Amino acid sequence: MYTDKVMDHFQNPRNVGEIEDADGIGEVGNPTCGDMMTIYLKIEDNIIKDIKFKTFGCGAAIATSSMITEIALGKTVEEAYAISKNEVADALDGLPPIKMHCSNLAADALQAAIEDYRSKQ
Repeated sequence: MYTDKVMDHFQNPRNVGEIEDADGIGEVGNPTCGDMMTIYLKIEDNIIKDIKFKTFGCGAAIATSSMITEIALGKTVEEAYAISKNEVADALDGLPPIKMHCSNLAADALQAAIEDYRSKQ
């Protein structure tokens, strides 16, 4: 059902944790499935220098959280904001259609963190 990349990011998630003095924090959830994601950003000179996540949810939710942190790290704020749900799913070599909402959450959490950062500028 899941690709090898999804399983790898679920079993060995990257960038797990919190950033104490984060420049932006985005938290989103899906009340239907119960998944919750929080993304923390550290930004210097408009570049994402550090990114961490905490996710409560299914394997796909954890894998998409892990993958979006890998994709966003080192990008400009504008480049990271433009990361789409399909890019996250494609980077994981696909998700089952019933789990696509998980990649939506990852992209939404990243955008919420960037919006939080922008609101503080």
